[in-house]
Amino acid sequence: MEMAMEMEAGDPPGVGVDLISDLPDDLLGEIITLLPTKDGARTQILARRWRHIWRSSPLNLDCRGLVKRRIQLHGVVSRILTSHPGPGRRFIYKFKGLSASEYELLQMNATMDEWLRSAALCNLQELDLSYYLWYPLEVPISRLSTTLRVATITKYNFLDTTVQGLRFPQLKQLTLEMVRISECSLHHLIDGCPALERLLINCSFGFHCIRINSLSLTSIGVDVKCLGYNELKLKELVIENAPCLRRLLHLDESGDNLNISVISAPKLETLRYLSNFTKISFGSAVIQGLCVDSLPAVVRTVKILAVDMHVLSLDTVIKLMGFFPCLEKLYIECSFHSFQSGPTNVWRLRKKQNRIRYLDIPLKTIVLEQYRGTKSQVSFLTFFVLHARFLELMTLGIRTTDNSEEFLAEQRRKLQLENRVSTDARFYFTTDRYIRNY
Repeated sequence: MEMAMEMEAGDPPGVGVDLISDLPDDLLGEIITLLPTKDGARTQILARRWRHIWRSSPLNLDCRGLVKRRIQLHGVVSRILTSHPGPGRRFIYKFKGLSASEYELLQMNATMDEWLRSAALCNLQELDLSYYLWYPLEVPISRLSTTLRVATITKYNFLDTTVQGLRFPQLKQLTLEMVRISECSLHHLIDGCPALERLLINCSFGFHCIRINSLSLTSIGVDVKCLGYNELKLKELVIENAPCLRRLLHLDESGDNLNISVISAPKLETLRYLSNFTKISFGSAVIQGLCVDSLPAVVRTVKILAVDMHVLSLDTVIKLMGFFPCLEKLYIECSFHSFQSGPTNVWRLRKKQNRIRYLDIPLKTIVLEQYRGTKSQVSFLTFFVLHARFLELMTLGIRTTDNSEEFLAEQRRKLQLENRVSTDARFYFTTDRYIRNY
């Protein structure tokens, strides 16, 4: 079907005009590159003018959803790579087979080697590659290393001999998920990415410690969970020198302990850690769980803090605000026990104490998950409703069964929202989750 359409008699100006076809080829190519692989290839049938645009545009090859049966995938991908001259923009391949024989894995190794050497993937910018259960495959990733900007590697066994030759001068985002890699190779890999800005290490193993010395990193996320039995797993994260680091996220929820040492990160603004399973130090100041060991020391750069609290405690949060005196956003993820037991969080008798002056509370945003309207939670939140004069937004996560008008009206009364000290503050009850790992 031709996209160019004739205006019919009586049509108002602009009706029936194909404005998309008026765009230049290079701009149409950029649009096609952003489409899913199937949709991008199908644009060839729209009109004569469109037949060459897909082949002349950077290839976006996402193997997910291309075929219904896995046995057909290799043939389809091979035909696409043969028919497209390149260059490549994005290549995504996820091996999701539940089982595979030695012969199948060797075949996959040979096929992947052929694909990554294809001219269609020349100058590839984004790679998302998932293998099968850490099978030691030799893949020519080094051929793509000079152009890659985003790389996600899953279920891959990094051999020391392979990593030693790798360098990614333009890589800005690296995700290692469920990979096996030695500590020496991991540090060599990170050091070989001089432009790296975002690093995520998720459920990977083969190393005890990560030491960060990077002039470019702005965000680091780690998940300690280890899916490899009897394997070395992460125990210590040391930020030795990261002058651009802004986000440091401990994402694990499995209860594995992690020691975090921040030696030099002068721009760190966002911190997420597990209260019961993390020991985090800033120089001589140490936070063990949620207990601050050195009150005179403060960290003024942190403005966003996300913590999980098995027992919701106002005393603890006040201490944390003293340690992070410029804190603007506080995200609290509560466990099931936090609304069954714990302190009453009564604060009225605490006014004579000098732990923190109410007028100095810097918080602008508070998010609390698992809100049930218990006495402990109400007392905790009411403290900020009545004393946080800079408060702009309070979001409370509730269960779907608690979203009745009667329940919400009762909670607004209990929290004394009409008496809030910040007249511009907004309060939301939501069944959506606001605190997410990634």
